[in-house]
Amino acid sequence: MKAENERIYLAQVRVALWNQPIEAAQHSEELLLMHMQQGTGTMVFPQLSMTPQMKMICLQNMQQQVKLQYILNQAWSALTDAGIRPVLMKGAGLAALYPQAQLRTWGDIDLFVGIDQYHPACAVMRDTFPKALKFDEELDHYKHYNLIADGISIEVHRVSVGFQHPIDAKRYTKMEAEGMGNAESLMVNGIEVRVPNPTFNALFVMLHCWEHATTQGANIRQFCDLALLLHHYAASIDRKKLHRWLKSLHLLDVWQLYMYILVQHLGLSEQEAPFYHTSERLAVRAERFINDLLQGKLVAPKSSAQAPKNRIIRKIHTMQERLHNARRIAQYSPEYARHMKAETLLHGALRLFAKDRHWE
Repeated sequence: MKAENERIYLAQVRVALWNQPIEAAQHSEELLLMHMQQGTGTMVFPQLSMTPQMKMICLQNMQQQVKLQYILNQAWSALTDAGIRPVLMKGAGLAALYPQAQLRTWGDIDLFVGIDQYHPACAVMRDTFPKALKFDEELDHYKHYNLIADGISIEVHRVSVGFQHPIDAKRYTKMEAEGMGNAESLMVNGIEVRVPNPTFNALFVMLHCWEHATTQGANIRQFCDLALLLHHYAASIDRKKLHRWLKSLHLLDVWQLYMYILVQHLGLSEQEAPFYHTSERLAVRAERFINDLLQGKLVAPKSSAQAPKNRIIRKIHTMQERLHNARRIAQYSPEYARHMKAETLLHGALRLFAKDRHWE
């Protein structure tokens, strides 16, 4: 029964993504729960015979989108008026690629400003939303600064992704500079914003999803985002550059895992899936990955043991947990797991001997 529910669930997602003839209009409590957990409820429910509960969920989402758009307009105008050139990541920029943008949920606003504009941008956001709640400190080793305005989270990003391995970080910084520096214009509900260059955006969206998969768990909506991004920008993506970037970050194996899932389960055409290929080993790993994703098994297990108080022992304890997580990831991507282990050992050594307090 579980396998049948997963088959019906994925068929319903494909209908919403590509406007295909609907195969499975039925719904059950298990299917509804799966859609809510995977972030696909509001995009799929209108394809079904909606219950009052489903209609209420869609209505609440659309009301939330109105508030999100209002806050985005304020934040964008304030930053650009101050001479800052933000780039909109994820959220509304990806929702615009959906058949019905208002039905793709997005819960916060991610604005990349870069290192040079970071502190001025944070000041502008505080001035623009003086009553906002402030959470993250404005520190130079944080990925972003966060505040909540009228219940909407705004993240001002120094960097789009944080890497532990210094070589990865250095390489990615160059990719990020190119991808954000060559940002493209996109109309989002009447406002012109800038979104990452398509080639870099494909890397970033996949990497963001993989970052979730290796920590707190990914969801199918993130795969839907990548599928529609690749479909929409198929002619614009520089495949040669993307291949070079993926190889340099040890992500080509992971990317091919994702392409298998997008083609085999979400209906993306093979021609629009860069570096797609099939093999028995890849199929086994990909099927294991998507099954674990749908069943909520991707979340990294947390240690029940209390963290040691001794600084050195605590850092060794953390390193052991990360090595355990790398072993978990090996069942999906052995190649990336090996890189995770090397990354963890290097980062652990740096943390162990660093005198700077921010390593604590």
